[in-house]
Amino acid sequence: MKEPFGSDDSIRTEGPMQLYFLRHGEADWPNWKKSDDERPLTDFGKKEMRDVAKFLARLNVSLNLIVTSPLPRASQTAEIAADYLKAKVRKDELLAPGFGMSELQTVLKRHHAKALMLVGHEPDFTTVIAGLTGASLKLSKGGVALIDVKPDSEEGKLLWLFPPKIARKSN
Repeated sequence: MKEPFGSDDSIRTEGPMQLYFLRHGEADWPNWKKSDDERPLTDFGKKEMRDVAKFLARLNVSLNLIVTSPLPRASQTAEIAADYLKAKVRKDELLAPGFGMSELQTVLKRHHAKALMLVGHEPDFTTVIAGLTGASLKLSKGGVALIDVKPDSEEGKLLWLFPPKIARKSN
């Protein structure tokens, strides 16, 4: 019998799950001539993401999986986080720009886990977090939000949110 997608490293659970939203790091290239979808992290963006990942590791963040947008700036961010958090990374096209509540439900079904990190883009993450929690916020580049989510509903509670400068100050 074929296993469901993602079941090899997923943990089936009942009850709330921890859902981390990590916005990709800085990828601003003023003279960028290629497609926006191809922009990689800048050197500063890579350094900042290492600081954020170290900070998350010091907080003892424990993940079952990191699921990322396939765009280079997001997948690079996910790989840096995975190095420090010792987590596996999977790319999912649904996390590309345009990610919303219906895509979130599909992603949660595909990658069901007790603790999952999503790496993606704005304004999508702010919209989804607001939809889950009712919170009014903006996720800065390299920022992280932790939501306690009931996977079978579209409800969650914002547990914390921090911009990358907090990680820089703590290193």
